[in-house]
Amino acid sequence: MAKHIYLIVYLITCTIAAFAQQGTLRGQVIHDQQPVDFVSMILSGNKAGTHTGTNGQYTIQHIAPGIYTIGASAVGFQKQQKTITIKPGETLVVNFDLQKAESQLNDVIVTGVSRATEVRKNPVPVAVMSKKDMDRHVNNNIIDAIIKGVPGVSAVTTGPNVSKPFIRGLGYNRVLTLYDGIRQEGQQWGDEHGIEIDQYGITRAEVVKGPASLSYGSDALAGVINLIPYLPAIDNNALKGDYTADYHTNNQLIGNSLGLAYKRNDWRYTLRSSGKWAQNYSNSVDGRVYGTAYRELNLSAMARIDKKWGYTQLAATLFNNKQEIPDGSRDSLTRRFTRQVLDEGDDVKNRPIVPDKELSTYRLNPLYQHIQHYRLYSSSRFNVGDGNINVLLGGQQSIRREYNHPTKPQQAGLYVILNTLNYDVKYNLPAMAGIETSVGINGMYQTNRSKDATDFPIPDYNLFDVGTFLFAKKTFGPVDISGGIRYDNRHINWNNFFVADNPRNGFQRHVTGMDTVGTYLQFPAFSKNYTGISGSLGLTYNVSERLLLKANIARGYRAPNITEIGSNGLDPGAHIVYLGNRTFKPEFNIQQDIGIITYLKDADISAELFNNLIYNYIYQARLNDADGKPVVIVPGNNTYQYQQSEARLYGAEVTVNLHPEKLPWLCWNNSLAYVKGLNQNKALIAQEGDAAKYLPFIPPLHLRSELRINIQSSAKTILKPYFKLEADAYAAQNEFYALDNTETATPGYTLWNAGFGSGIRNKAGKTLLDIFVQADNILNKAYQSNLNRLKYFEYYQSSPNGRSGIYNIGRNISFKIIVPF
Repeated sequence: MAKHIYLIVYLITCTIAAFAQQGTLRGQVIHDQQPVDFVSMILSGNKAGTHTGTNGQYTIQHIAPGIYTIGASAVGFQKQQKTITIKPGETLVVNFDLQKAESQLNDVIVTGVSRATEVRKNPVPVAVMSKKDMDRHVNNNIIDAIIKGVPGVSAVTTGPNVSKPFIRGLGYNRVLTLYDGIRQEGQQWGDEHGIEIDQYGITRAEVVKGPASLSYGSDALAGVINLIPYLPAIDNNALKGDYTADYHTNNQLIGNSLGLAYKRNDWRYTLRSSGKWAQNYSNSVDGRVYGTAYRELNLSAMARIDKKWGYTQLAATLFNNKQEIPDGSRDSLTRRFTRQVLDEGDDVKNRPIVPDKELSTYRLNPLYQHIQHYRLYSSSRFNVGDGNINVLLGGQQSIRREYNHPTKPQQAGLYVILNTLNYDVKYNLPAMAGIETSVGINGMYQTNRSKDATDFPIPDYNLFDVGTFLFAKKTFGPVDISGGIRYDNRHINWNNFFVADNPRNGFQRHVTGMDTVGTYLQFPAFSKNYTGISGSLGLTYNVSERLLLKANIARGYRAPNITEIGSNGLDPGAHIVYLGNRTFKPEFNIQQDIGIITYLKDADISAELFNNLIYNYIYQARLNDADGKPVVIVPGNNTYQYQQSEARLYGAEVTVNLHPEKLPWLCWNNSLAYVKGLNQNKALIAQEGDAAKYLPFIPPLHLRSELRINIQSSAKTILKPYFKLEADAYAAQNEFYALDNTETATPGYTLWNAGFGSGIRNKAGKTLLDIFVQADNILNKAYQSNLNRLKYFEYYQSSPNGRSGIYNIGRNISFKIIVPF
């Protein structure tokens, strides 16, 4: 018995001694200073292997002493290998900085899919834009930067800081904007305020073109723009950060942003503060455009813990924007801008001229809108066997005030508070027979309340959304097939909404309670359920590693938004009286997409064709009386009434990017985007003719060409310098919704832009700063985009210079410096 005990003790001692002589390998895998998860780490000559976690870190233990090759490989990245030597008892740290694979077909996306998926395996058209691309496209806001980099994306604008994204001719509540995967809710039906997101804190944008209702429910009929915040990779117990300084010559925009990141063991923390201040923008026709100055402040913070079981992060954002309200009133002879100084008795054609000193100042005029957006959310992933559960919970509040009373500047004309609770739970099941399946449920609960205001364009409403979906994908040799189905239910209701004269200020007020004598019922009570079934089925045929054919058919769903069914009043910032229709049905669409993508040795070529049939399409049309004259409910403001009919949109996006292998310094990128929108209301067309043939807000043919020279510098202090020249050409838009003068023809134009950028580093190879210089509209071209709302801000039938409405921004030179530390 004693011999057996001694033998066991001896074997244990030998085993411990053997393990003591073995080594450990650990490290982190990053790309562009961010951790990369699910990287395969293979150690040659050893059965050990692992994957990086969500923090990009890996550990391989119990390695016998010797010489090995450690390899890191991940979808979308170039494989890397390093030769290492493991010594007895040593813990060796080996880090990897992966580079993107040459082909963008290997990019990994997270938007519109159930789990991270290669672009090449997804049949739905998706575009990815990196932070470097967005920095190169320096602009006043992040949506304008995306427009430059993603064909098929455009925007309705109201000045340089207000851009509402459109995808293939569809916008407003048909485009769902996400921040870090949570849907952005902020009265997005309005024209006159932009995306409430800090542009300096975004590291990546993913754009889904086409119905994405399968993952997100209503409001993604046209597609999704997911803006992903910056989360840098960082060593333990280290502080890392960056400072951005931005200046634009046209409107003297000053932008600043400071970001900090810290890591301690499994915890990571980030903090960012940003600000923008801008004066009125200018162009060669209007001079400085009164009412376009703004200021914006942003704060964001995040705490995240990564464990073997998954991760959890808690984040908060604060957005505060004050944006002037332009109305375009002018002196009839000099065409100089005038300003409103009266409420009662105001004559829009007999106002005082704005002094020059008030056109060139950072001080805002008394008529402005104040937008505040607060967001608190958590996102988690829990590993369950070979599957995982993803949970996203968030709350956000949007406060919107519009001050439009010059005699009582502290009295808001519009004052609404929108509260939203978001929830999203998804289970990615383990693969069975090669089929990856996901099921989930998501939605939101929302309330809107009017406060101390004088104008009430929409009622106080309650909204509850819930939807459930099933998604699956499988690979059959060279063919990748994916698809799924979703069911949605939206309930919206509001009570009777009464208004009455307010003797305190001479305007109107919202009346609550039982006493409704002497009041006006502006919004009768309403309650309705909207339901919809959406689905998608598509495939990708990998003809070869560099040639793909894609096809997809999808059915999308969108419930009418609040202004389409409930509006009945003035939106002061838009200078429009909206009239809704509570009988509207949900929109449904059937979209077919086909595409061919090839990545050759010297060129990348892609062509995507789409055909989109929309049932119960809702659009705005200016309201005229029986004599053909505009209906004026509120003097100085247009009246628009929503319409509903069938519609068809079709078009294409083509890109040809040349990068000759024998000329590695040359890159010539070219793109074309075309969309045609047809009104299918046959009865209206038969009555009104071609004036009603087309849909409103359809962008014209857009051609873009960028010639970039990447200088092959041998200097140790200059990092990847480049020069570029751009031509941005828009064809004339003569196919527009002309009924009741809702829109007018728009001439074509070409803008010439140029840019330069480079990194500066010290002798040790550390980057000291990145510089980006961009000159837009170099020739100071006077032009009007057909999607520019200011084009229609005109009060005269003719003008001395033959120009009508307000023109887009003129020449602008921007300077951006990013200092990492």
